[in-house]
Amino acid sequence: MIPQEIIRKKRDGNSLTEEEIKIFVNGLTDKSFSDEQIAAMSMAIFSNGMTAEETVWLTYAMKNSGDTLDWKNIIDSDLVCDKHSTGGVGDKTSLLLAPILAACDLFIPMISGRGLGHTGGTLDKFDSIPGYNTQPNIETFKRVVKDVGCAIIGQTSNLAPADKKLYSIRDVVGTVESLPLITSSILSKKIASGIKSLVLDVKVGNGSFNSTIQIAKDLAKTLVSVAKGANLQCEAIITDMNQVLGRNAGHSLEVIECIEYLTTKKRNQRLEIITNDLASSLLMMIKKISKEEALNQINLVLDNGLAAEKFEKMVHALGGSASFLSTYKHEMYNDLYSEEIFFNRSGWVKEINTRKLGLLLIELGAGRKNVDDKINYHAGYSEIIGVGEKFDEKKPILKIFSINKDAYEKVKDEIINCFIVSDNAIKQSKTTYKII
Repeated sequence: MIPQEIIRKKRDGNSLTEEEIKIFVNGLTDKSFSDEQIAAMSMAIFSNGMTAEETVWLTYAMKNSGDTLDWKNIIDSDLVCDKHSTGGVGDKTSLLLAPILAACDLFIPMISGRGLGHTGGTLDKFDSIPGYNTQPNIETFKRVVKDVGCAIIGQTSNLAPADKKLYSIRDVVGTVESLPLITSSILSKKIASGIKSLVLDVKVGNGSFNSTIQIAKDLAKTLVSVAKGANLQCEAIITDMNQVLGRNAGHSLEVIECIEYLTTKKRNQRLEIITNDLASSLLMMIKKISKEEALNQINLVLDNGLAAEKFEKMVHALGGSASFLSTYKHEMYNDLYSEEIFFNRSGWVKEINTRKLGLLLIELGAGRKNVDDKINYHAGYSEIIGVGEKFDEKKPILKIFSINKDAYEKVKDEIINCFIVSDNAIKQSKTTYKII
């Protein structure tokens, strides 16, 4: 079938055959589908959805569009695992989880993506580290995973290349939230990377692509079902994204927050809860231990510095400084215009429009409006106040880093309007909702 006939079939709400899905996926790499046709197809899928069977076919076609990794003769393949988050503002758990699990004797070959929509991408955060190569060849990737225990990179040209093409177009045509497209994108890369166990961080709230708990549950169940069908041990944890995760949003700012998390006791409570839940989930699945034992292992490698050491070794093995934990403040010096934002009153933060905060980051240059846009890695917010926290005229709601004062002035009022405040104390929102 020619591309427009397949697009028309899905546009009209009909189910595609496995062969038609293979033709579409092949078209992503052999260019028999133009960018305009890919955009139209992604919108047709977004509008009309896919059956469970179609989603499985799409996932496997994406996976089979390139190479797959096999760890059997390199490391103990039963210890190879990964984590994936559906995305949120300030979500930096991958930067913490990989070195923590590596320090606990697991292996994490993490294939990450760039920012989608209003959410920041793990890969963009690592691109902010001077010298770090997010696009090494497969042999380098395998060597780093073997020697260090973890490596976080982007998709190589030969690993799920069809997804790489579709991923970039979804971001700019407004089809990021499609459940089958999310599922196939996530799992095609994970299955191709040769992992045996997977934990999924499914976000819910106004700062995620899942606005309600029911949407998050539906996505979690679909992901777990497809993953288990591919013989992966898999669990999904639904976590709150009604506020920024951690205290910082913006690529270099988030890297610095993670370094401080690994090297000091300066740890945001919500970030710590979610990181521990995700890491312990994998440790329990793979090592068959209790959550208490898993948490003890996590705390041990944080306290003895082994997790921080793994992070630094990973950075160095992929091109960064050998002493990055000692030099990061100099190497990632932020010389942008900065200013704190205050309310001229006291009270408590009742709600935060987290999605809007993420979109304003793009206006500041920390994200992309078009596929080829360049990112300013230093733009962002630091010391962001959370829901339920008290403030007054002397305590800022956040500190903004922008290219210049004009850029700051353009978004200042909109940032203030993202925070809904109360005269009365507010109960903190729940951090982790459900394990599926």
